[in-house]
Amino acid sequence: MKRLKDILYKCSIVRVIGNNDIPIDKISFDSRDISKESAFVAIKGTITDGHHYIEQVIKAGVAAVVCENLPEDIDHKVCYILVKDSAETLAYMACNFYDNPSEKINLIGITGTNGKTTTATLLYDLYISAGYKTGLISTVKNCIHNQVFPTKHTTPDPLQLNSLLSEMVNFGCEYCFMEVSSHAIVQHRITGLNYRGGIFSNLTHDHLDFHKTFEAYRDAKKGFFDKLPADAFALINIDDKNGRFMVQNTKAKVVSMAIRKAADYHCKVLENQFDGLLLNINGKEVWTHLVGEFNAYNILAIYAVTRQLSLDEHDALVALSKLMPVDGRFEYFRSTGEIIAIVDYAHTPDALKNVIETINDIRGGSGKLITVVGAGGDRDKGKRPLMAKIAAEGSNMVILTSDNPRTEDPEVILSEMNAGIPIDKKKRSLTITDRRQAIKTACNMANPGDVILIAGKGHETYQEINGERFHFDDRELIKEFFNNDNEQTL
Repeated sequence: MKRLKDILYKCSIVRVIGNNDIPIDKISFDSRDISKESAFVAIKGTITDGHHYIEQVIKAGVAAVVCENLPEDIDHKVCYILVKDSAETLAYMACNFYDNPSEKINLIGITGTNGKTTTATLLYDLYISAGYKTGLISTVKNCIHNQVFPTKHTTPDPLQLNSLLSEMVNFGCEYCFMEVSSHAIVQHRITGLNYRGGIFSNLTHDHLDFHKTFEAYRDAKKGFFDKLPADAFALINIDDKNGRFMVQNTKAKVVSMAIRKAADYHCKVLENQFDGLLLNINGKEVWTHLVGEFNAYNILAIYAVTRQLSLDEHDALVALSKLMPVDGRFEYFRSTGEIIAIVDYAHTPDALKNVIETINDIRGGSGKLITVVGAGGDRDKGKRPLMAKIAAEGSNMVILTSDNPRTEDPEVILSEMNAGIPIDKKKRSLTITDRRQAIKTACNMANPGDVILIAGKGHETYQEINGERFHFDDRELIKEFFNNDNEQTL
């Protein structure tokens, strides 16, 4: 059990009322999850303000309250900690409560718009295959070596995050690879963590529903690199115009990667086929099962990290050649009738453009490309017409359909997407709200040699409608429809 005064180390405290030399067995920012020796941190969230629940938790018997605004009535049995920023304070408290586990493991953070999940997951896979006990924190899953835990957010809250890292340390993990979202940076979910390295993949249009402007989104990402320590490395993609910007104020050692420019780590795509890529990385050829130039960047980042972490180069290249695609990221199916289906998480304009361009480059004009795509509800509305335009211009046929409408009317979302389809492409587009029916229609339209792209949900096994999650898996449907035609997937 920790003492309150000890878990407040590094916190910006304005005032202390009461005795802070008391035992604390739990920290919580959820008023429903407290005990008599817990500290409640009142967070001003986007939906609710934890300060409204201070009276409730005091009646329940909490030992301490951390807040930005003191209540009018002070209970002298409780210790009040007045702070400038409750979210930042929670992060430091979480680190201290779990004995700062990030200082006892090689923690690598991956940030950017696209590629975070693939890079983090494949780094995890590579280090596991190399014989190291390794952790993963990602959009798809959290792992403590070979133990897999479900995940709800790209980056967990500070308490979950430090608890996970603590368990990794206790298990003996030497490395942890984690996705770092822009939300997590702004909301102080990663504040107080000690990173051994950071990776910047790229920056394109996304999350403007939260950040409001692209500049704010960009600056949030930069904030991660601003706080890297001097003994860390910052790996940046300098083919992206924002790469250099990210490290303008970093103390970390800056290393660069690129395909189109001279860089510390350089890659050239020699072959690009549906069954993989042949790459030349810093003068050495390597075959990988991943597909597309966007994945060449991911592979290059993985290689660069292994060099920064001093993994044997030969071992790293052999491990790279054995890596398999991440669930729902350019996941590839082929029917016995020679129809190809690709399921991909692409849910931003740039990601969708990359996937479509990759498919078109490989198929070389043979057959046709049928794209099934939607856009999520309660998210950045600005990208809806852009995604529809990209899909229509790059495909022979596009079918707009529902994604995760959440609390929005899917018909409204689809109407906003339809507005982006050029007039001359309207005849080659359909709108089918029911996602299952849309995928079935694409399969029925396809002929041997055609490619079906199902974009937007990737690894997800649910569809979120009005606060409920219903089972839905694009990959299951592809297998079902292929098999219904007496065909078999690979």
